Amino acid sequence: MATLIDGKKVAASIREEVKTEVAALREKGIIPKLAVLLVGDDPASVVYARSKQKACNNVGIEFELFNLPSTTPEEEVVDLIEKLNKDDNVHGVMIELPLPKGMRKQRILEAVLPKKDVDGVHPINRGYILSNSEGLFPATPQSCIEIMLRSGIEIKGKHTVLVGRGETVGKPLIFMMLNQNATVTICHTRTKDLGYHTRQADIIIAAVGRAKMITADMVKPGAVVVDAGINEVVGGGICGDVDFENVEKVAGAISPVPGGVGSLTTVLIQKNVLKAIKLQGKS
Repeated sequence: MATLIDGKKVAASIREEVKTEVAALREKGIIPKLAVLLVGDDPASVVYARSKQKACNNVGIEFELFNLPSTTPEEEVVDLIEKLNKDDNVHGVMIELPLPKGMRKQRILEAVLPKKDVDGVHPINRGYILSNSEGLFPATPQSCIEIMLRSGIEIKGKHTVLVGRGETVGKPLIFMMLNQNATVTICHTRTKDLGYHTRQADIIIAAVGRAKMITADMVKPGAVVVDAGINEVVGGGICGDVDFENVEKVAGAISPVPGGVGSLTTVLIQKNVLKAIKLQGKS
């Protein structure tokens, strides 16, 4: 049976680091602050925003939610972002997605100052990933790496097969794993004989959004399996992209869903707020 990669345990450890850093900054008179923009009333986005607020309160990071009607003109949203960019008391700015129909997502995301882009979605921050430079990087790909490193799993030199090339997780993760000195193979919807590739992997990272598509016969005995997928289950609940029950019998280590990669995302956004403060030259 595989060793369980416990995301909740890793997240708790990072959370303590964040609390310590926040306390040190507050002693210097710096109060870390995250501003979140929510345009419209998408139910899932409202829940995510509120959960971030609660998490920030728990570690001493100030949080302000700007909840704008879905009818708000695009120019007004951009004006608000520019106001937050100039506000020295705001260190991180996040845009909750999806945006209302007709609003240009790329324009809104690119309006956020790269040094305040704690979601790591600005093209400049994407460029920093490619060049292995200092920047703010997206939380879920970071989670995939942190959950392994903090669980004592070696990445350097390991053959990693990344299943999925999406904008949110897959694409940034390709280069983030290369920056960890992994040997990376990328598989996607057009890959022929997916199992041929995954069976050669020391590490499999699944980020597709297709329930239980990675099956036990696709995994080399002893391989590390990191599941970054989230899929709704009929009747309630969520599951990952990996057939956990059966893959667990073959893998050397495996992350569950829930309780794995997703457990780290909010606390890594908080880490990005603290990193943003340094990048802004304020700490």
